[in-house]
Amino acid sequence: MSINPIIATGLLELYVIGDLPKSEMLRVEKAMEQDESVRLEILEIEKAMEAYALHNAVSVAPAVKPMLFAALNYQSRLENGEVPVLSPALNAQSKISDFSQWLEREDMQEPEAYDSMYGNIIDSNEEKTTLIVWLKDGAPDETHTDEIEKFLIVEGTCDIQIGDAVHSLKSGDYLSIPLHINHNVKVTSSFRCKIILERSAA
Repeated sequence: MSINPIIATGLLELYVIGDLPKSEMLRVEKAMEQDESVRLEILEIEKAMEAYALHNAVSVAPAVKPMLFAALNYQSRLENGEVPVLSPALNAQSKISDFSQWLEREDMQEPEAYDSMYGNIIDSNEEKTTLIVWLKDGAPDETHTDEIEKFLIVEGTCDIQIGDAVHSLKSGDYLSIPLHINHNVKVTSSFRCKIILERSAA
């Protein structure tokens, strides 16, 4: 049985990753209809690419996904006409009421279902990003080298461990995380912890 010439062209690999012009895609699809070996070769290429991707997969911190979704949501809000309003910088004198215009917004409330963390961006610019964050259990270990992280607890309680020191926080408490020191968050209330979180460039 002769091998279909299209298999040796490199088009099938480009077809699998979706990097072909429409005319070439149609050529590959026509070849699949006419020759079973082309379809089988595409299946083998897909399996090989999936195995390669899994072998080279990089694990990411659990906070990456909710933060990415928060950024996409914020971008969508801006594209739909929301006018950004700069939130006050978090500091030791910050009060929950400083953020009431965002905390009371209907579209900035906790969703019914989410994994362990959910966030809504209040505002974001080159200097800082401020979010409302909900934590069900906590946040895993992380160390910041170029980003200052500050917390204002809105609801619930949590322990934030910075190095060997544990800070037990309740509603209204503020804490700034120093650079280069490992820290994590553990929710200690029987319900999720709601936080105003600010991240700014160091």
